[in-house]
Amino acid sequence: MKNKFLLALLFLGFAGLQAQNKIKPGPKKAAPTQGVAKKAVMPSKTTNQGIFAEIETSKGKIVVQLEFTKTPITVASFISLAEGKNEYVTTPNVKNKPFYDGLKFHRVIKDFMIQGGDPLGNGSGGPGYSFKDEITDAKFDKAGILAMANSGPATNGSQFFITHKDTPWLTGKHTIFGYVTSGQNVVNNIAQDDVIKKITIKRKGIAATKFDASKVFAAYYAGKAEEDKKQAAIQEVARIKKAEADMAAKKLYLEQYGAVLAQKAMALKAIKATAATSESGLQYVIKKDAAAKKPTTGTNVYVYYAGYLEDGTLFDSNYEAVTKEFGTFDQNRANQNGYQPFPFQYGNKQGLISGFIEAIELLNYNDKATIFIPSKLAYGERGAGNIIPPNSNIIFELEIVETPPTK
Repeated sequence: MKNKFLLALLFLGFAGLQAQNKIKPGPKKAAPTQGVAKKAVMPSKTTNQGIFAEIETSKGKIVVQLEFTKTPITVASFISLAEGKNEYVTTPNVKNKPFYDGLKFHRVIKDFMIQGGDPLGNGSGGPGYSFKDEITDAKFDKAGILAMANSGPATNGSQFFITHKDTPWLTGKHTIFGYVTSGQNVVNNIAQDDVIKKITIKRKGIAATKFDASKVFAAYYAGKAEEDKKQAAIQEVARIKKAEADMAAKKLYLEQYGAVLAQKAMALKAIKATAATSESGLQYVIKKDAAAKKPTTGTNVYVYYAGYLEDGTLFDSNYEAVTKEFGTFDQNRANQNGYQPFPFQYGNKQGLISGFIEAIELLNYNDKATIFIPSKLAYGERGAGNIIPPNSNIIFELEIVETPPTK
């Protein structure tokens, strides 16, 4: 959903989950569900039979049960990489050897997830191949979910992540292929650059023993070119239909809300005329709360935002009232408690677009700011999906609070 978009975009630093296989931290762009990391909830039918991956880390052992019947291609890739038997690996130094051994958790976000599996250690690496998504009815509704990181549809490689808590905005966007059965406390204690010492695959039961990961993946890859061609044709038809539908929807929307957008654009332009400018080029106007205090580095703050294009278009907000004013309110998001501030560790320099991070650090609790982020500090030439065009300057109304609302 488009409303889940922002966090994922902000945490792009998630688009990293996405140009660099980054996972989008909270919404969805709807802010992530609040709360501390939960204990892992094992699959409802977990037994002592199945395929298990024992992940030895510098903080201890994590055991995950792999969903080899529901996501056979993903599990086959993971196992064959872990065991050093994947013939399609082309990345130097990890070919024909246990792929994951010695790699680090290169991306860790508190109360969100840990991410590893990149031989380059910076979010941009992989095995030298990609494969399709296997989206099932599984949901990101608990801690301890093992899933593939990606940079968009059908871009799975070697990077994976394990959740600290429920992350519903990721459902349908990342292949879930396993669940932590023990060691969630280790997951919660992993810090950035902690090491994956070794991954050992254990097979228990007849079905698990019969699952030949190398053969399963080889069979898939043999037909991948033809499958990709068919999928591309299907996607092109879908793209055209969507473009037509989007155009019609935009026309109708502007008929109803064009005046609201125009008024907002004028108001933002007037505010910008009074803005201060930082050395980076960020412009801002802050309405100070005289009684407010500065957050302490390392503490979680809770962030409210409303994001606009320069023409007044609201591309996302976790202020419910704002979305209603602009006609973008989403009842499903509201039902999921999505109109809430998202948590962010104050002082963290990663995970969000740089202009947003700089703005947060200018604020005390309860300050209200309007920030004008130049394209170079936002999404630059690439833009962000179909929401933020390339080379767009973007604007946020922003507030941080010390504690989230109880609602």
